Parts: sequence; C-alpha cells; structure tokens
Amino acid sequence: MDYTDTKRISRLTAILTQLQTKRLLTASELASKFSVSIRTIYRDIRTLEQAGIPIITEEGKGYTLMEHYRLPPIMFTESQANALILAEQLVLKNKDASLIKEYSEVIDKIKAVLRHDVKSKVNLLTERTRFTQSFNNERTSNNLSDLQFALTNFFLTKIEYTNGAKQSTQRILEPFALLSTANWLLIAWCRLRNEFRFFRLDRIIKLEVLTETFTPHNMTLQEYFDKYH
Repeated sequence: MDYTDTKRISRLTAILTQLQTKRLLTASELASKFSVSIRTIYRDIRTLEQAGIPIITEEGKGYTLMEHYRLPPIMFTESQANALILAEQLVLKNKDASLIKEYSEVIDKIKAVLRHDVKSKVNLLTERTRFTQSFNNERTSNNLSDLQFALTNFFLTKIEYTNGAKQSTQRILEPFALLSTANWLLIAWCRLRNEFRFFRLDRIIKLEVLTETFTPHNMTLQEYFDKYH
C-alpha cells in the first residue's frame, strides 16, 4: 500500500466520522475540510456506499447517514453531551494549536456515536454557545445544565431575576444562546419585556424549566448579533 492509498483510507475514515458527527454535510464542505476536489469527494462517497455504509443523498442538500447507524459502544446522556460541548469551546480558546487539533478530533469521534436526536441538540448548542473571556471564578451558577436543556429542547423557562439595583422580577423566557464573558450570560426572548434580553446567570435566584415549548427562533447566533447589535 503506497502513501496515496494510505492517505485515501485515512480520508475515508475521517469522512465517515464527519457524517456520523453531523446531520447533513455537503460535498463542498467535505472538499474544503480535506483539501480535495468535489469530484474526489463524490468518488469517496461512492466507495463508502460500495463498502456497505448506508449514506443517504438528499438532493440539493448533501449527505447524511441512515438513522440509527452509529458506532458502538459509547452512549452519552444529553446532559453529558452538553458538558462535552462546553469543554470543547474552552479548549478552542487555547493558544496551543496541537492541543486544539487533537481535542477537536476526539470530540468529532464522540459526537459520531451520539444518538441522532442528541446529535441534533449538541450541534445546536455548539452554534448557540460562545466564549469571549475566561471564567471569573468568583461568580458561579447552578443553572447552566438546566438552561442548556431548555435551549436545545425549546422549553419555556421561568426565572426569578435580580437586576443591578437589587430589584426582583418574575420572567418567562425563551432561551436562545449562552455566552461566557466575565460572567455566564443567557440571551433569551423575555415575554415580560417582549424583546431579547441578556440575563446574568449569577443573578438568577430561582429557575424552573417548564413543560411548555416555544417556537424556535429561526436564526444563528451570528445572525442575532447582526440584527440586534
């Protein structure tokens, strides 16, 4: 086996991992990631199909794997998967390129074995979580896991919130995104004020995830910043 064959086998394995990590991938995304032509990706997809991998082609959208096809044996709960996503975001802020590369590959492999429904929620959480500074160890919160769950499952959340003037209010929120600046911040649609608001997690006195769901806000975090800031 020469270098070219070895490189292709490595790429085929990596493509399979990518397909198991995300719900849908286009040929152009795969070509860009592996620095090959789109025609090469087409050939690779055919090779994987011929090897018995159940790849589904969605016309005009991209490739996905047949539901329920995943690598055994690791299984994670939704909360555990969410915790891994936060860890990934922290590592991506590290200045060591080799650490980022190795950890990103590990996370890809972990994502690949998640259940289909958990995978969708994990990908959403990845898109809706952003770090801009390190944690401030003096400010803590016990609500982050619950808010992750509410965000990815589109559950309304009831909070008792205290502002900077020590005034307390009851709010019903539609959680949208989580930011880590000097504090953990929740971006949410506030039904009391009828607009998007920022909420510091260390000022949330009580939190209850309700059983009632809300209609998802059909935009990315970047689109939110472009529209409202």
